[in-house]
Amino acid sequence: MTFLQPAMLWALPVIALPIIIHLINQRRFQTVRWGAMMFLLAANRMSRGYARLRRWLILAARTAAIMGLILAVSRPLASGWQGLVGGGQIDTTLVLLDRSPSMQQTGAGGGGSKLDTGLAQLTDSLGLLGSNRWALVDGGSSAPVEFDASEKLGSLPQARSNGASSDLPAMLQSAFDYVQANRPSRTEVWICSDLREHDWDPESPRWKLLRDAFLASPHPVRFHLLAYPGESSSNRSIQVTEARRVENAYGTELLLSLKIQQPQGVEGTASVPIQIEIDGARSEMTVELSGTEVDIKNHAIPLDANQVRGWGRVSLPADANPADNDFYFAFDRPPPRKTLIVTDAPDLVAPLQLAAGISPDSDVVCESTVVRPQDLIGAAWEETALVLWQAALPRDGEAPELAPFLRRGGRIIFFPPEAPDDAEFAGVRWEHWEELAGETPVSSWIGDQDLLANTRSGAALPVGDLRVTRHCGLSGDATSLATLSGGEPLLARALTDRRNVYFCTTTPEPENSSLARDGVVLYVLIQSALATGAASLGSARQVEAGELPADGLDDWRQLAGDGDVLSTTYNVQPGVYAVGDELLAVNR
Repeated sequence: MTFLQPAMLWALPVIALPIIIHLINQRRFQTVRWGAMMFLLAANRMSRGYARLRRWLILAARTAAIMGLILAVSRPLASGWQGLVGGGQIDTTLVLLDRSPSMQQTGAGGGGSKLDTGLAQLTDSLGLLGSNRWALVDGGSSAPVEFDASEKLGSLPQARSNGASSDLPAMLQSAFDYVQANRPSRTEVWICSDLREHDWDPESPRWKLLRDAFLASPHPVRFHLLAYPGESSSNRSIQVTEARRVENAYGTELLLSLKIQQPQGVEGTASVPIQIEIDGARSEMTVELSGTEVDIKNHAIPLDANQVRGWGRVSLPADANPADNDFYFAFDRPPPRKTLIVTDAPDLVAPLQLAAGISPDSDVVCESTVVRPQDLIGAAWEETALVLWQAALPRDGEAPELAPFLRRGGRIIFFPPEAPDDAEFAGVRWEHWEELAGETPVSSWIGDQDLLANTRSGAALPVGDLRVTRHCGLSGDATSLATLSGGEPLLARALTDRRNVYFCTTTPEPENSSLARDGVVLYVLIQSALATGAASLGSARQVEAGELPADGLDDWRQLAGDGDVLSTTYNVQPGVYAVGDELLAVNR
């Protein structure tokens, strides 16, 4: 017999606790010979044997209960006749493997990563229990991959680490579909993960659906969890938030913005060397890190005047997790940022057109075009970065160009029409307009990310200065990014895969809000969405691992990254890839 948590066996000496308590209890009383009670003792001698036996049985039961509890927590695995006593032969074993970058973290004393340790423990456990069939569901493809022996698990290409996040609900759905399709007599599901919230998505409504589906299934399924939740306090991660080529009085430069994070702050400051590589040429800079995070904005790196585009990498010194020590980027001459304003009332969208048409950077061209909903067919969707929609929500089939636009990474912000209907988009629809009691301020907003994030200097946007006198109700599943003092959402994001569909519940018209009068928030909001949407247009792009589909990888050519990875996994492996005329920087 082996144990999944053998460290718990160190608690076995605790089973002596009832015996110690019993002996102490026996020593509590002193014997005093009292003649008046002697006859009672004589009468009690006849039943003393039964009383002693009862005490020893109670003591043995208490000891056995503690030992059983310790053994249960240590999670024993049994094979042979012991396994037959605990249950029948396992027909199918499904392994759900979390291969996200956080699983590359090593232990405090060195050794293997969480992923390597989990694979070794899974191999031993599965070999001990046995099964008629094995299948792996990895965090990249979520499609089950069958293998014929437990010892082959670690050698599967699908068991290697990658840069993509794991979607545990999707993996469990894949496991459920596999069970329903193959109808095994007895199934065991083993989940190996470090329990990161980003991978598990605990607030997702899919969990309830999965629970109900497994409970209603006629095929019995038993779940096991190998958890590695520990996080190293000394680990640091690096990320490129922006890589921008500019031409200014100093010549041609690359402006690089970085973010360095660590789980716990340090006393004082720590000097962290950062290595920067651009097209193979390396340089180094030192950053003073204090607290848990530091942002470096627009670090200038000289470029040759004729270097229009290229790629690079920033690196941290080795630490507990090598997967977050490197970050790749690609740069090119920025494409024009084009905005499409869709409205039935062109005379009411002048503030939107003005905010979308003024560029925050002299090197970037901003253009905005106003069209009516019926004229969308002729719009230049392949050049559009942002759509501002102030009209009735499009119904199915009314704006077919929106689907590929959003899949590509474009952004859309809906503003309420004057006469909302029952149309729905991305699971959200407008309700009716409401008059508020006076000018209502914004009580809370998310300032560390998304459209209302703080400025580059760290200063907060003056969202609290906005006043709203009239707003339109919103129904459906959405994440509120800004909330009015009465609890109504002002800005919300629909629950879509790309997180690129937004709803603003008022308009810039003076009788509705102060968005136009206090124009800073409106301008930053639109320019932030415009910049994010434009990132999907250029010939040099940064994408998350797993964001692009696995089909069409034959055209990918690796320029930087791990040379040992399979070409069929380029879309989930960090690196720089040339795809036709495009440069793609894939990161975690």
